[in-house]
Amino acid sequence: MPSTKSPRNLTPVLCQRLQQEMLKACQEVATGHGLVVEAKEITGMNLRWGFDAAFRVSIPMADGTALDPERLRFEALAEAFGLSPTDFDRHFSTGREQFRITGIDPRRPKYPISAERIPDGQGFKFTAEQVALLLHKGMKDVTPKG
Repeated sequence: MPSTKSPRNLTPVLCQRLQQEMLKACQEVATGHGLVVEAKEITGMNLRWGFDAAFRVSIPMADGTALDPERLRFEALAEAFGLSPTDFDRHFSTGREQFRITGIDPRRPKYPISAERIPDGQGFKFTAEQVALLLHKGMKDVTPKG
């Protein structure tokens, strides 16, 4: 039993601080085995009872960063869907909401592009044509005038 008094409720700040402390501890263990750790988003946050913290452990890439299978799959398949391999993690706007590209799934031929809404991280699916159009629309025209 811990000697410190338990909080009556959790706060988002406390949850983030706990996740950071857990990440630090996980990194120490993983480093001892030649691996890297990255924190995933906090999910299932119930400020009265608890939250879910997730960590991904992987073999490091040449630059020391964690291998991201979603990024690798996106980079391999993007051009087949009319996108650039560098479009992974890019932001686009539908006019009302901001999204970030998080993946591609060829098993969903109608809505293969995965994205998450920026404010809350909720996942959405888009057609490749929608995303290409919204990315292009969001680009600024930098050609000289006159």
